[in-house]
Amino acid sequence: MQAAVVETNLPLGTPSRGKVRDCYRFASPAHGDAMLIVSTDRISAFDWVLPTPIPDKGRVLTAISAFWFDWLSHGPNPVAHHLLTTDVDAMGLPAGVDRDMLRGRTMLVRQADVIPFECVVRGWLAGSGLAEYRRHGTVCGVHLPPGLGPGSRLPEPIFTPATKAAAGHDENVSFAVMAATIGVELAGELRDGSLDVYRRGAEHAAARGIVLADTKLEWGRATDGAILLVDEVLTPDSSRFWPAAAADAGRVPDSFDKQFVRDWLEASSWDKASPPPALPDHVVARTREKYLDACRLLTGKTP
Repeated sequence: MQAAVVETNLPLGTPSRGKVRDCYRFASPAHGDAMLIVSTDRISAFDWVLPTPIPDKGRVLTAISAFWFDWLSHGPNPVAHHLLTTDVDAMGLPAGVDRDMLRGRTMLVRQADVIPFECVVRGWLAGSGLAEYRRHGTVCGVHLPPGLGPGSRLPEPIFTPATKAAAGHDENVSFAVMAATIGVELAGELRDGSLDVYRRGAEHAAARGIVLADTKLEWGRATDGAILLVDEVLTPDSSRFWPAAAADAGRVPDSFDKQFVRDWLEASSWDKASPPPALPDHVVARTREKYLDACRLLTGKTP
């Protein structure tokens, strides 16, 4: 197990920091204008970045995303994406950059303007979709048949976009709202592409004993106008993965992600309004193992 990486400060200018990733824009001699995405071991819950990292988490997210970007780019309907390389030695980094720290957790990608909608696809009933269904019989305005319970499989996967929030929760919106904002043609392209990625990913996961309950995808427009799948793809941070043996049992199964973290925080005295407490060692260890399990099952490899 490598030492956890909480934050990077590379000599590539001021990074843009998300909850997990540090992103640097720079001109790569080999690739031109590009972006370096470093997945740290930070972990967030309830819209807070926690003070305790999960060792190897960033390496897992990078390995899974790289697997899917490559896998989706083949076959009869290849998906264009932003990943250029995960080989740190081929990124054209300046002298003095700590390459060993970056190995396994870094992607060099094409720069793209991110389209400001989260493209969510749901195949099973959980999360905010379950809460809305219980109230109204719908998920993001999409009517579903009666009688579905927690963790039920939907008759067909549904596309339920959300607006991207700079802070706090994203807001679910209808396809009509998305189409009115970015245009019917582009909205339809993103819907169809997202459903295709979900279906292909779900089929691959099912063959390995995993249910892909739902996922959140991001798309961007490259400088040449091409629409690219960007950010991360089909990882435990952007998707709900369930053990197939636990699915469709009348409840929402535990996911291959930070479920142990959420459960521990819920049982603690934390008020979710003040800085969160440090995680105990056993929660860190169990969460790390969940991420590693997901990587082994989906990719066949350990990062």
